[in-house]
Parts: sequence; C-alpha cells; structure tokens
Amino acid sequence: MIVKRVLCPERVRRVPARFSWVDHRLVRDHHIERCGPQALALYLLLVTVGDAAGLSYYSDPAVARLLSIEEDGVRKARRELLDADLVAYRKPLYQVLSLDRRFPSHAAAAPRANRCMSIGEILSAAAGGEA
Repeated sequence: MIVKRVLCPERVRRVPARFSWVDHRLVRDHHIERCGPQALALYLLLVTVGDAAGLSYYSDPAVARLLSIEEDGVRKARRELLDADLVAYRKPLYQVLSLDRRFPSHAAAAPRANRCMSIGEILSAAAGGEA
C-alpha cells in the first residue's frame, strides 16, 4: 500500500470560493497557455482523481491507458506540468499545486529540480536574498 504524504505543504490547494477544483486562474493567469494538449489532459486527470490535498498516485501505464497516449507522452506531459509549476511529482506521487503565488515559486528557485522550498529559503527569498 502506498503511503501518501504532502510534497509541498505550503502549496496545498484549497477549493476556490468562486468555482470548483479547476481554478479560473489557470486561464486568467495564462498557465493554460504554457502547456500542450496532453499536459492539460494530464492536469485534468490529476485534478479529477486527486484527494483534498491534490495527491494521487496513478502509474505511467495507467495514465497512458486513461488518456489514450503513449507512456513517452505521459512523461513529456508531466515534464510540461512540472516546468509550468502546476504539479509536484516524486514517484509515485503527484501533487496538484495551488496557483497561489504567496510564496516564491520553487520552480523559479531551482529550475527543473522540482523541489519544495524550506521555510528558511522562503524567508530568505522574501527578504531579497537568493533561495
């Protein structure tokens, strides 16, 4: 059995008061324009199957089957979502991230590293230092 744990506690998503789990900021803030159709299909799947913290653990073969794409397409779609800072991934866990920008983006602090920032890094970045 897989033990789920929040990967980025500072980015746990909340249901927006205005809509549902699909936050309108996905379009308004142009996140949707940074991803191709397969990445957006993966995002929708992850939003749909995720728990209240945005966590899910579908395997690449399962995602490929559900989205009718090749496993290479799943990996490419995941990379697009990671690069767009929309999800965190640590095999086997996905976390759909909040679109809130109250905290510095971990993707901007460590490009392509897909890591969460420590409280010290967040405070340092907020104070104008490098994360």
